[in-house]
Amino acid sequence: MEIVLLGYMGSGKSTIGKYISDKMNLTYLDLDSYIEEKEKMSISQLFATKGEIYFRKQEGIYLKEILELKSNYVLALGGGTPCYGINMQLINDSNAISFYLKASIPFLVYRLGTGRRNRPLIAHLNRWAIARIHR
Repeated sequence: MEIVLLGYMGSGKSTIGKYISDKMNLTYLDLDSYIEEKEKMSISQLFATKGEIYFRKQEGIYLKEILELKSNYVLALGGGTPCYGINMQLINDSNAISFYLKASIPFLVYRLGTGRRNRPLIAHLNRWAIARIHR
């Protein structure tokens, strides 16, 4: 069984993915961690040194690589993964079952406000700027 978790940044894809993989005895894969392993640098370093366009191209390549594994896994995507290139088409054309995790705005504001340092797209924002985006 192949399960893909989609959702906005901070919606809980990694947390829920680990839980499901444990309960169903499936391999847990995190696309960002997979990219970091393949590229031999952190997502933040990739953004800083090679830029978002490079990252998004590699993200699509590695997503395709994982979807072609045809093994038992739960895959947590990055929040922006479905929005770029043909990534959503790759997911839809695969044998994977995909789930969209929807979170409330207050929940996302809380999660992103407290964990922004590990998220390159919002690391430069302060917690109050994130809260103002919600309004």
